[in-house]
Amino acid sequence: MGLVLCTYALLWHQIQTFLNQHFVVKRWIKFAWFGFWIWLLSVLIFFIYIDHSTQNIPKTNDVKAIIVLGSGVENGQPSAILAERLNTAAHFAKDHPAALIILSGGLDHREQQTEAEVMRRYLKQQFPALRNTLALEDQSTSTELNLKNSKPILEQHQILLNDPIVIVTSDFHTIRSKAIAHKQQYQQAYMLSSPTPVMTRYNAWLREYFAFISGWILREY
Repeated sequence: MGLVLCTYALLWHQIQTFLNQHFVVKRWIKFAWFGFWIWLLSVLIFFIYIDHSTQNIPKTNDVKAIIVLGSGVENGQPSAILAERLNTAAHFAKDHPAALIILSGGLDHREQQTEAEVMRRYLKQQFPALRNTLALEDQSTSTELNLKNSKPILEQHQILLNDPIVIVTSDFHTIRSKAIAHKQQYQQAYMLSSPTPVMTRYNAWLREYFAFISGWILREY
């Protein structure tokens, strides 16, 4: 996008000369610019909503489960985004030692271990004092599957979908995750957001903007 705008600025006079000679094209260009600014405004509103979204954590000690959504593995280690999710989940779990922790994530491309396995190893190494029971959901490759495939594990531990369940994900991902959880009948799903590393923040937020639209089109929520 930046390259296109820079090219447009450099060729401004040539483009204007061409448009003055082709009025129909000029009209369509105006419509395109109008659409672009509307789109940019919608992105800005989406970013502001993410930035001001609050964590909706239950004010109770009766949290039954904590589901940590996967977010990529790099060379056998959690990605920076996933590490933040795990850190957030571990700190929250310290106050809820009876809650089951479900680590949800399948096999990444070119990786030999599933996200769930990498997540468990990370928690064991970084938070050895963590007392919660860990359960692995290692088949999922999307948010929809994360939550769907976690249901049998919840059932095995006699946890119902109307019990308080905390879903840990990144700040930019909470809106879509909440909507998907609602559609999948998680009746007391509470979102716990982790911060996105600054180096990848706005790129991740922009990807989520398109993912949110895609999920709506595909009726994921």
